[in-house]
Amino acid sequence: MQFFGPEEVATALPWPALIEAIENTLVADGAQVPDRTVHQVPTGVGRPEASLLLKPGWIVGDIIAVKAVTFVPDNGVRDLPTVNAGVLLFSGADGTLIGACDGNELTTRRTAAASAVAAKRLARTDARTLLVVGTGALAPMAVQAHLAVRPYEVIEVWGRSLAKSQAVVDGLADDVNVPSNTTVRISEDLDRSVANADVICGVTGATAPIIKGALLQAGSHVDLIGSFTPQMRESDDDVVRRASIFVDSRTDGVLAGDLAQPLADGLMTEADVQADLFELISGEHPGRTNESEITMYKSAGIALEDVAAARLVFGA
Repeated sequence: MQFFGPEEVATALPWPALIEAIENTLVADGAQVPDRTVHQVPTGVGRPEASLLLKPGWIVGDIIAVKAVTFVPDNGVRDLPTVNAGVLLFSGADGTLIGACDGNELTTRRTAAASAVAAKRLARTDARTLLVVGTGALAPMAVQAHLAVRPYEVIEVWGRSLAKSQAVVDGLADDVNVPSNTTVRISEDLDRSVANADVICGVTGATAPIIKGALLQAGSHVDLIGSFTPQMRESDDDVVRRASIFVDSRTDGVLAGDLAQPLADGLMTEADVQADLFELISGEHPGRTNESEITMYKSAGIALEDVAAARLVFGA
C-alpha cells in the first residue's frame, strides 16, 4: 500500500491538471456520490463539539474513494488546523486498497480548484480584481487556482489579523503561480474591497456574516468555499437576495449556513438554486447570462472532487 504525505500530494496536483480532472470526473459515466454522514463528537468539558464527516464517492467499476474529515473548532488556539482529513483509495473493479494520502492538502487544493471551475463559468470574462476573505491555508490556494483560469490585475487579501494577511501577501509575492505584473496587497477595509471587487472568494470559518450583499457591484461573483456546516456563514441575506445562486451539489451545498439559514428563514427555496457544478460543466446551464448579473457559488465539497484528486495523486 502506498501513502503520500502533504508535500507529495501538492506535487501531484498542479492546478491545470487538477481543474481538468475535476471537470472530467464530475461528468464521467458511472460517477456516483452517496449521502455523506456527519457525526458530532464530544471533545471534553468546556470545549465545543467536534464534527466527523465521512464522504465516499466512486466511478462504477473503476475507482472508489472515501475521505474522513474532522473539524475541531477550537484548534486555532492551539496553532493546529481546525480541519484534518485522510483519503483512502480503492479499486472499483476488485475493491483492493490502492493507498492512502494526507487529506488536508488534497482537500484545500481540490476545494480551490473546484472554485475556479465554477468561476470559469460564473465570473465575468473581464474580471480583473480578486478579493480573498480569509487568511488560512485555503487563501493562497484560492488565488493560485483562480489565476489558473483567468488573469487578475489586482488581488487583495483581507483577514481579521493584519499580521496573517501580510503573511499571505508576502507568500503570494514569492509564488511562481502569481504573475509579476499582478498587484497583490492587503485589504485594510473589507467593505470597500467588497464594493470594488469583481470576484470575492470567502475562505473563512466565520459563524456570522462578514460579506455584505448590499455592497456588491453589478456583475460581481461571490465565491463562498469556507463554510460547510449549518452554523458557519460568510455572507449575509442580501447576497442571497441579489444573486443568482449556484452550488457544487444540490444535496450538500444547501446544508452550509450561507444557504441553510436563508432557507430556514424562508428567504429562499431550493428552487432558487439555478444549477449545480455538474450542470455547469456539462453545459446544461449556461452559467452567467449577462454582464450585470450577480452570481453566488456555494461549495460544501463533493466527494467526486476527492476522487478526481486522489486519482491524480496515485496515478490511478
